[in-house]
Amino acid sequence: MTPGSNGASTPEDDDPFGYLYADGQARGAQPPSGGYGYPNAVNRVRAVGERKYGQQAAQAPQQPGQTAAYGQVPQQAGYGQPNAHYQAPETTPGGAPTTRQAAHGGGGRGRGPNTKGLLIGAIAVVAAVVIGISVAMLGGDDSENTGDTGASSTPSAGESAEPSQSSSEKANDDADAELPKIDAKALLLGGGATTASDISGAKADGGVYVTGFNVPGASVTWNVNGIPKKGQYRLYVNYGVPGKDADATLSVNGTAQTRPLNMKNFANAAEGDYEKGWTETWANVQLNKGTNTIKLSCEQGNQCDVNLDKLYLVKD
Repeated sequence: MTPGSNGASTPEDDDPFGYLYADGQARGAQPPSGGYGYPNAVNRVRAVGERKYGQQAAQAPQQPGQTAAYGQVPQQAGYGQPNAHYQAPETTPGGAPTTRQAAHGGGGRGRGPNTKGLLIGAIAVVAAVVIGISVAMLGGDDSENTGDTGASSTPSAGESAEPSQSSSEKANDDADAELPKIDAKALLLGGGATTASDISGAKADGGVYVTGFNVPGASVTWNVNGIPKKGQYRLYVNYGVPGKDADATLSVNGTAQTRPLNMKNFANAAEGDYEKGWTETWANVQLNKGTNTIKLSCEQGNQCDVNLDKLYLVKD
């Protein structure tokens, strides 16, 4: 091409879109054979409807990175209509099968729900429930059995129809049993002691009391019978003093106690007033079961100006 000249080519040849214009068509311009301005393009324009659904595509596949020819717009299927460019895999040789193979067919075995595992689980649950109910019933029986005292309404051959007395009940009976007591006129007198009843206020039967006790060697002795068991008892002595304190020696089963029997003027009687001076005192004594001897005596060092009324025992 030289200056001032357009060269050997004609304008319609230079303009790839000359066939679109009237003057280009008048000059004989034709559309390019390779697509819109792209000679030897792979894609080809085909008329609408030329491609049939389900047939093998005629054109070569588009290479990666390759774009469609200018002006070529791929057709898309309408909503709900098959795509003209789509080819189902089952229509191609070696494609996927058109129908699913049966789960137990010859091509392979499909996996259904694990019915065996579900069955085992259900059996295990039922077994657990049965075991729990059995344990609860057995426990209830045990609780009922433990609550039962096992007492029988009819006594066996080795049992008595009436319950035997327990040791504690026997002990209570022994404590509640009336212990021996004695009046002055039943005492064994010695050493010049004698009885009288001229001073009123004595509690012994008939108002009898022991007098003449205020001399050394005077004594009263009580032979006690019916002591239920060995142990300590309390000896009570009723006496009267003429408004002054007195004491005496106490001996049990031949043994004199170290402390004298205290016979104070607890009634606070005036001196010389025997009638107002009646009162009582006590001392602990250790007795044997059965028979025992209790003695009151006026010994050297004792103040024995006292009248003796009655004696009695109480369980200490």
